[in-house]
Amino acid sequence: MRKNILITGASAGLGAEMARQFAALGRNLALCARRTDRLDRLRGELTAAHPGLTVAVRRLDVTDHDAVFTVFRELDEELGGLDRVIVNAGIGKGQPVGTGHFPANLHTAETNFVAALAQCEAAMELFRERGAGHLVVISSVSALRGLPGAVTTYAATKAGVSALAEGIRADTLRTPIRVSAILPGYIRSEMNPEPHAPMIVSTEKGVRAMVRAIEREVPSACVPPWPWRLIGAAMRVAPLRLIARFL
Repeated sequence: MRKNILITGASAGLGAEMARQFAALGRNLALCARRTDRLDRLRGELTAAHPGLTVAVRRLDVTDHDAVFTVFRELDEELGGLDRVIVNAGIGKGQPVGTGHFPANLHTAETNFVAALAQCEAAMELFRERGAGHLVVISSVSALRGLPGAVTTYAATKAGVSALAEGIRADTLRTPIRVSAILPGYIRSEMNPEPHAPMIVSTEKGVRAMVRAIEREVPSACVPPWPWRLIGAAMRVAPLRLIARFL
């Protein structure tokens, strides 16, 4: 069992709900985010509901790469060794490429991919030292194809982190280290609050599917499985003109 779990981007949305659901499974938690007031409230909620758990929190801006390595090391020591790291922090900003919004697209790329690389580096240093661990990257179903409009850069970053996870997995196939890429569909959160998005599910239901896939330590999974496993398979083979028309 992966007893000690670190989650980045844990102050709200999918990260906070993963913390709640893993706490309900009896796991100790290391929670990181920029908004420490929210982390403190979440820690209070979790320790009140599960008095026997350790919940450590740290302020972390994942684009501060030096801080990523420092904070991961500190939390590893505080919890007596991290068993799983969930690279979850990310943003959903973006505009069509070439429309004068490079700063928004750059911010998305730096947060969702470059900062994810730093987190993977920091986690894998710990896991390689002890020859065990579970690295999880939260990607997206949008990683499966290039997508138009405001999500072009976002989808590209998620494709990047999926490929990054697969490459690390290839590098550790003959070791006890496990690497998973989780590809959520539409799950309601602060980043995706639209109540009428197609096939959207509640935060609790969507994260429940994510946690199940993480616990199984699958190499890759579209979640919730229905309908996103089927949609994901269709996205891989659909003509680009259909992708551009409907997504």
